[in-house]
Amino acid sequence: MAKYIFITGGVVSGIGKGISGASIGRILKDRGLNVFMQKFDPYINIDPGTMSPYQHGEVFVTKDGAETDLDLGHYERFIDEELSRKSSITTGKIYAEVLRKERLGAYNGATVQVIPHVTDEIKQNVYAAAKESNADIIITEIGGTIGDIESLPFIEAIRQIHSENPKDTLFIHTTLVPAIPGSNELKTKPTQHSYKELMSLGIKADIIICRSDGFITDEIKNKISLFCDVPTKAIVQSENTDLIYAVPLSLKRQGLDEYILQKLDLPNQPETTGDWEKMVEHFRKADKPLDIFLVGKYTALHDAYLSVTNAICDAGYQAGRKVNIDWINSENLNEDNYEHRLSSADAIIVPGGFGTRGIEGLMLASKYARERKVPYFGICYGMQLALVEIARNLLGLTEANTTECNLYTPYPIIDIIETESKIDELGGTLRLGNYACKLKDDTLIKKLYQKDEIVERHRHRYEVNNKFIPKFEEVGVVFSGINEEQNLVETIELKDHPFFIACQFHPEFISRPNKIHPIFKGFIDAAIHMREMK
Repeated sequence: MAKYIFITGGVVSGIGKGISGASIGRILKDRGLNVFMQKFDPYINIDPGTMSPYQHGEVFVTKDGAETDLDLGHYERFIDEELSRKSSITTGKIYAEVLRKERLGAYNGATVQVIPHVTDEIKQNVYAAAKESNADIIITEIGGTIGDIESLPFIEAIRQIHSENPKDTLFIHTTLVPAIPGSNELKTKPTQHSYKELMSLGIKADIIICRSDGFITDEIKNKISLFCDVPTKAIVQSENTDLIYAVPLSLKRQGLDEYILQKLDLPNQPETTGDWEKMVEHFRKADKPLDIFLVGKYTALHDAYLSVTNAICDAGYQAGRKVNIDWINSENLNEDNYEHRLSSADAIIVPGGFGTRGIEGLMLASKYARERKVPYFGICYGMQLALVEIARNLLGLTEANTTECNLYTPYPIIDIIETESKIDELGGTLRLGNYACKLKDDTLIKKLYQKDEIVERHRHRYEVNNKFIPKFEEVGVVFSGINEEQNLVETIELKDHPFFIACQFHPEFISRPNKIHPIFKGFIDAAIHMREMK
């Protein structure tokens, strides 16, 4: 039977519930347990798929095509497990399902209420995740902060789960222990009040994780223990670290894994954290610089490209390089400045995006990398616009475009193609989740993967228009990866270029710190070679 761990947050948002949850998942997995993770988001949107990246950061896509919160990226990178749509539950999803059932008469004419109908639907999603994943432990993070009106149904639902499974449920509360400016004295009062708020909702925390810039002393722990009725050994600090992958090791040093095993009556199996520790030690030794230029539309919020930057930096660490990401807003690139602005790049990456804003700058970045033989990696929109740029400047199709930006272009290099894709509520289609890709022989990408066929995650609406493929091949474009089932272009590369790879899928979603994605590894290796040749 599965055990359940619920993580709540207090005082303020953004204190690291997601990293704490992912770290707990890591240390429990290193105890030989199967772990599955969930995120409950209190917003009424069905998912973050239609939100601006400036509102919610990146949209992380699961293998089965769910558009989810970026915290799921942290979960997957830490526990190295592929999650599913059962991992991402929003208020919008819950209410949509309750209303669907009500219209079908599933409640037999009863008045539909938050309790029991909404809370039962929330609970069902927890129990379904346990059944489908067959995991030993389900770790569920509750978004927002205790006291938020939006999260109350979720809090009530997990209270009921504890009531139904008292020996198999554990509550972890994360709080801020702030320092008073000037004296730098740490104050526990916000934690005390947050704990009381949680208690007023019927939940007693088993463990408190404190986030603070200062060191949480035994004296502070004793005070929190006294006022919050939590043993001092169950009060741990989420320390500030130079590397987020060190957080699991910090929690382990404080005995958190031991305490969780004890509380949930789980076997105290030997730990296997050695490989993770070696990885962290290796990453910390990385000291040689590497300058990667990220040219994008949403660079004002770095979280919009969270998985991309993690994949880049992790690949850099693995190669002994400390990556400096130079964030370039594509709207600021133009014909007059792009060569100067990009001249010091060891490599250039253009990640995904949507819409017309800033696309000329994205194409200038691709053009510069193509002409100057600078390593280039285009992801999704970065591939589509690389082809548009080539069509304009090598094929002479000056009005070439994607129909996403110009519906009436005479040369629709990128267009909406009829595919078996998800129909979304915006009236278009999205290709979401895992799709297969056959790699061609004698190509760089096949050399990187060392496989004939790969499976990668997608999130896009437009595809390469196959009727232009012969023209592109005449100027050295290699269509190196194809989805054979629907005859769709998945990857391209350029002949006579040291590294110019672009893909329709999002490889950043499956890159792990301990399993670097082949394209990111090749990209970093090419960047290192470029730097050494300067």
